Amino acid sequence: MLKLLVAVAFLFGVAAAGNFSKDVTINWGNGNGKILDGGKTVSLNLDKSTGSGFESNYEFLYGRFDVQMKLVPNNSAGTVTTFLDPQMASQGNSHDEIDLEFLGNASGQPYTLHTNIFAKGVGNREQQFRLWFDPTVAFHTYTIIWNSQRIIILVDNRPIRVFNNNEAKGVAFPNNQTMKVYASLWNADDWATQGGQVKTDWSKAPFTAYYRNYNADGCVVSASGNSCTNSTAGNQAWKTQGLDANGRKWIRWAQDKQMIYNYCTDAKRFPKPPGFPKECGLPRF
Repeated sequence: MLKLLVAVAFLFGVAAAGNFSKDVTINWGNGNGKILDGGKTVSLNLDKSTGSGFESNYEFLYGRFDVQMKLVPNNSAGTVTTFLDPQMASQGNSHDEIDLEFLGNASGQPYTLHTNIFAKGVGNREQQFRLWFDPTVAFHTYTIIWNSQRIIILVDNRPIRVFNNNEAKGVAFPNNQTMKVYASLWNADDWATQGGQVKTDWSKAPFTAYYRNYNADGCVVSASGNSCTNSTAGNQAWKTQGLDANGRKWIRWAQDKQMIYNYCTDAKRFPKPPGFPKECGLPRF
């Protein structure tokens, strides 16, 4: 059921030092997803029969969401590993969504971090990045900060993308619908690797990705309680967090050096008229 801000009450909640056993549910995969180490780690497997995934036990309106991930190693072509793929509990023409999708590749080739933002059913805001490290050999931290002013995507605490709230200028922004956090590992070899040219090598299965140190600090849907404005629980820095000079430096570096696709420069996709989406002509910061 679509949850409008005016229709529900929120209680500020913090999943500090989050425990997967308490904070998430394995929601598909026929046993391919497992909570390990007393709730400290999740492993998601993909074999030829199915992938796997989990979802948060709470719905949020705004928050900071962090997790450490170690992605599928070696030949991961055709696979997609996701986190912070928050989606409306009710899908429809006006759904909201924030995507971090890691597109696998053949051995020795880099992963692609595919990001996208849907607001009130409007998407097509893809930006793609090459990571500056191998995400399969160690855990790295991936973060979304989502507040009423902006969305910031960070990798190892370095911001790589910001999407500002420009509703006053006619740009849709996700600001009145609650979302759950979803994570998954699945097969998408029809498009994921080099546009679907490289297929999944099932002789390498099962493919496995690991998650740890999940932390969701945000406004949790509650049947009753105070709004975030009135709450004093938890670390609320994310509620007004923006980009300082150092953050703007990292955004420029990531978008100048690591970005491999930006919808705001794809003239073939957005020919005139009407041309690029409105936010493409607005200040980046």
